Amino acid sequence: MAKVSILGAGAWGTAIAILLGNNGHEVTLWSALPAEVELLKNDRELKDKLPGVKLPDSVIISDDLESSCKDKDLIVFAVASPYVRKTAKMARPFIRENQIVVNVGKGIEESTLDTLTDILKEELNNADVAVMSGPSHAEEVSRGIPTTCVVGADSKATAYFIQDVFMSERFRVYTSPDVIGIELGGSIKNVIALAAGVADGLGFGDNTKAALMTRGIAEISRLGIAMGGKIETFAGLSGVGDLFVTCTSKHSRNRNAGYLIGKGYTMDEAMAEVKQVVEGVYSAKAALALAKKYNVEMPIVEQINLVLFENKSAEEAVADLLLRDKRREYSELKWNK
Repeated sequence: MAKVSILGAGAWGTAIAILLGNNGHEVTLWSALPAEVELLKNDRELKDKLPGVKLPDSVIISDDLESSCKDKDLIVFAVASPYVRKTAKMARPFIRENQIVVNVGKGIEESTLDTLTDILKEELNNADVAVMSGPSHAEEVSRGIPTTCVVGADSKATAYFIQDVFMSERFRVYTSPDVIGIELGGSIKNVIALAAGVADGLGFGDNTKAALMTRGIAEISRLGIAMGGKIETFAGLSGVGDLFVTCTSKHSRNRNAGYLIGKGYTMDEAMAEVKQVVEGVYSAKAALALAKKYNVEMPIVEQINLVLFENKSAEEAVADLLLRDKRREYSELKWNK
């Protein structure tokens, strides 16, 4: 049994608390929001996001960050990406030397182009920081629907420890040393999912979505490899796997926001309708900036930025993607003749 704290009591943090509580660990679930803490203490349920799923009685609900961080075997950062740095700064005084921390959020900080593990390594400079990602909607994990993720860490021992904590009959965990690849796959797929949702909102079909997903993983892979990631990672759970589920699932806030934009909603109207943090909106500018920094072509990311922030119509963006100059699918492949 491990002593685990989860920082962030949104849908994903709560789902992880349910998973780890049912795994028999000593779990604390922390929130900075008094109303959220009160709701979870009284009802043992996140009614607006995970209705009908109860937290195990053993899970402690807390608003005390110090006690939530001290004397823990593992701290799980389940904070929405715009708030990771702020939360890390608040937690820093209570983080012990070599504390194992795993980030389960997805995003890139626009102002610095840092991944979330970059932020945690910077702000918690004495911690052992890892990442976990993959096709894992909170709505399904909380209900025990079979799910598989991958943990990335700098050391094998850390990855194996986190794997052991999370593994169950319904939640399988693989390990990997490719932290940057896992982070980029989990972050930029949200931008591609916005595009897939836009296509759905415009009334396009499966052919269109399949093309966006396939070319989307090509964009993610190009950038990821340029930044030191491994091609195998983008063909795996945090690449193709996470992209597929986020582009197609009814649970995907990014796909749903994109769908509304395709229907004519503004970005702000779509985010308000979804009522959750739409991570792809926060990662879109950062992904485009990284593409320019590493001289990588990412036309889908570019067009989504124009739709989100430059008032370009969704119809025009799709047309421009289809009417780009002719090119080969993979320039590295050689002709026989």
